Amino acid sequence: MKIFKTLDDLNLWRDSITDSVGFVPTMGALHEGHLSLCEKAKKDNKTVMASVFVNPTQFAPHEDFDAYPRNLEKDAELLKSVGVDVVWAPTKDIMYPQGFVTTVHLDGISQVLEGEFRPTHFDGVTTVVSKLFGQVRPTRSYFGEKDYQQLQIIKRMTTDLNIQTEIIGCPIVRDDEGLALSSRNAYLSDEEIKIARQLNVLLKSAKSRAQNSNIKEAEKSIADELLKIGFNKIDYVAIRNAENLKSVQNLDTENVRILAAAFLNKTRLIDNTEV
Repeated sequence: MKIFKTLDDLNLWRDSITDSVGFVPTMGALHEGHLSLCEKAKKDNKTVMASVFVNPTQFAPHEDFDAYPRNLEKDAELLKSVGVDVVWAPTKDIMYPQGFVTTVHLDGISQVLEGEFRPTHFDGVTTVVSKLFGQVRPTRSYFGEKDYQQLQIIKRMTTDLNIQTEIIGCPIVRDDEGLALSSRNAYLSDEEIKIARQLNVLLKSAKSRAQNSNIKEAEKSIADELLKIGFNKIDYVAIRNAENLKSVQNLDTENVRILAAAFLNKTRLIDNTEV
């Protein structure tokens, strides 16, 4: 497995590749969810590349950028174990050279839910992902559904900017008791893990709650129950149209998803599921 840290090395290699390239962008701190994306990419493509870059522009000043786990050697071992061919590990100076002033921004879909509570987050995501697409030039790119809003935003950006990569969303990988795998789960104590596992259980009850009352009452009842079981702050519990994340008018005729973001002490967890 090759590890590239300069654009010259990356470009020289990429110019030599004529078959399909599957790409998995990551911020490291890898777990089985990331590796499942690589395994899917391996099935679909001749060559698989993963990137490891903790992107500073998607963290607000009060968020956990400095504390975010970094271990390229360990991540590389995991990527190699699932057959990744190349790792792209750029530095901050490569991604954001001196004088960098460009931002990729999407209106609408990036300004609700996560965008409301993390207003600079998706500008950082779309900017870095568009740069990675330009550098890697992937045939197909793979993103997990755990970051569901991000997935929809990347799809929209790719369409709008005519970026020549197929965006493939992959199912959420969960532990044996339903907790969505996340790098931030490492921050949780054993007791907090038990509480966190109830998040997906409550989200799965959304449809029956909404049919027994209405959508707004269902959202509120789930949020209230999360607080009762030990979550200390709820950013949102939202039942939305699965494609555009707009408010749902009819549960029976629309493709619907419920999404949530909630804190266990200082750790912010997100999850979602079909309704």
